[in-house]
Amino acid sequence: MKQKITAKLYRLRDELGATGTAAFVVFVTVGLFMAFVLQPLKEKSGAIEARAALVGEAPVHSSSAAEKLTAVYDYLRKPEATTDWLAKLYAIGQATGVELQSASYKNQPSAGRLERYEIVLPLTGSYTQMREFLKRALAEIPVLSLDQISLKRDNRRDGTVHAELHLTLHMVKP
Repeated sequence: MKQKITAKLYRLRDELGATGTAAFVVFVTVGLFMAFVLQPLKEKSGAIEARAALVGEAPVHSSSAAEKLTAVYDYLRKPEATTDWLAKLYAIGQATGVELQSASYKNQPSAGRLERYEIVLPLTGSYTQMREFLKRALAEIPVLSLDQISLKRDNRRDGTVHAELHLTLHMVKP
């Protein structure tokens, strides 16, 4: 039985030739790629879209630039004051275990409707702690952006990293 199958495969290879065999291999590879890569991604995309529709976070499709700008201002308009956001940032630092050092804060004057509070925040901790701190801070403080980060380690064997973060709070003027 095995010899018959082997003989048929050799005969098929001889009839197809090198180009036909290569085309058959590509065809099988594409089929496997679709089945094991594209189909799971399509299902995951559908699940994410369904979850976004349930939460009400469907993408905003505004027709004009003014409507889009209004949507941005509405998103950035929060009842919390700057000190509330800074306290939350400090609490996140305590929760993630990073050592917060004295930070400098500067209000950037602007002619528009937005106020920008620039924060320079030196930190000390492990790389993992800093990643967790940034992940939580950017997720829990929706008006916060990371502008720049500088990392420094005293030596290769030391797990402690010194960082300087440049963050900005974007808030709508009252």
